[in-house]
Amino acid sequence: MRSLWTAATGMKAQQFNIDTISNNLANVNTTSYKVQRAEFKDLFYANIKRANINDDQGRPVNLEVGHGVMPVATKRDFRTSSFMETQGTYDFAINGEGFFAVELPNGDIRYTRDGSFKLSIDGDEATLVTSEGYFVLSEDDDLITIETGIKDITVDELGYIYGKDEDDETVEIGRLMLVNFMNPEGLQSEGQNLYRATAASGEEILLEAEEMSTRVIQGYLEASNVQVVDEMVKMITAQRAYEINSKTITTSDEMLQLANNLKR
Repeated sequence: MRSLWTAATGMKAQQFNIDTISNNLANVNTTSYKVQRAEFKDLFYANIKRANINDDQGRPVNLEVGHGVMPVATKRDFRTSSFMETQGTYDFAINGEGFFAVELPNGDIRYTRDGSFKLSIDGDEATLVTSEGYFVLSEDDDLITIETGIKDITVDELGYIYGKDEDDETVEIGRLMLVNFMNPEGLQSEGQNLYRATAASGEEILLEAEEMSTRVIQGYLEASNVQVVDEMVKMITAQRAYEINSKTITTSDEMLQLANNLKR
């Protein structure tokens, strides 16, 4: 019976939906996490009789039956969330579109909206890094280093980093690299709040200070944009849809049993 396999695809799809929702709820307190939404499409159709109108006569509609559903995408919502005040000198939130750029130990570049940066000390210099120790890049693709004696580090809205030297003079240390993509939803998630550029996302586009509307906020971190109530409602809906599909399988099985028990 076609309904057995059709309902099975529905159960698999709803299981995938629950998996996506559970990942959202698990990251409700993850810095700068962006909520995902599962998207589905119907499977191919069996055309039993096709629409055919000749000389204003014939069948005006198709006689067809579908074969279920399949997950096709997990869309990530990159809208800016609320901000949490930390008062940390090296905590930065992005207000608007864009990503920070970081360099992995193998030299590959990754992108993140998690601005909870730290200092890695090496002799007389300190380098700005992520919590995992990945280097934060400047707009010149260089590391951001702070020499010994530089104090009172501040970052303005455009991402420029300033400090004061031993003579209490303001010096410019560099500018955070801020980039965006033509299609951010095409970025590949790699965990650790990192994204990798793909052919679908396009190449990085450097956000120039003079033209960008995005702003950097020092002393704040971007919160997760997961709405717990919305995810709970989605979970209930997915659970009910799973139950309905399982009931369809049970009904189809009962129909087969009745057919098998027919006697002359």
